[in-house]
Amino acid sequence: MSQKKHERLLKLLSAGGFLLSAVLCIYGWRTGILTSQEKMQSFIAGYGLAGAVIFTLFQAVQVVIPVIPGGLSCLGGVLLFGAWDGFLCNYIGICIGSLSAFLIAKSYGKPILKCFFSEKLIQKYEAWTSERERFARLFAIAIFLPIAPDDFLCYLAGTTEMTLPHFAAIILLGKPFAIALYSMGLMAVFTHLPSLIGG
Repeated sequence: MSQKKHERLLKLLSAGGFLLSAVLCIYGWRTGILTSQEKMQSFIAGYGLAGAVIFTLFQAVQVVIPVIPGGLSCLGGVLLFGAWDGFLCNYIGICIGSLSAFLIAKSYGKPILKCFFSEKLIQKYEAWTSERERFARLFAIAIFLPIAPDDFLCYLAGTTEMTLPHFAAIILLGKPFAIALYSMGLMAVFTHLPSLIGG
């Protein structure tokens, strides 16, 4: 399959993933699953262990095909499975997805970036890749602190000279803090939002 066909396929998958996410959000909102933590947990409990596996795989896929903000899916993991189990699902899934994104970019190079990300975003961070050691340092900081587009940076890292062991070490060691920070912060907002809206 040619490079252009690969790019077209990835764009179609991204668009399809976005559409599916929108449909699921509408369904969840209408049935009350997205507005009640109890209904969320009851719904996912019906699937047993399979529910946790499916969610973990979803977390991996949403890194490879970035459709929704990773922070929101992290919140979903905590709401569905609780603090500890939700953290494990988030961590395992995001690490698998991050490693996959890195390897995909290693295979296809910089053209893959344009399939998922805007030219503006690419240009904003392209300067990071000018020096190998500088990129590794900035990448590690960005992964450790949830302040940058992690999915994009995982792809970007794959277009540099960074090795897989080096990348994996940064992801495995840096992600726990970022995921925990995302989860706790969004959980606090989600918990207090109804009272804030109600006045």
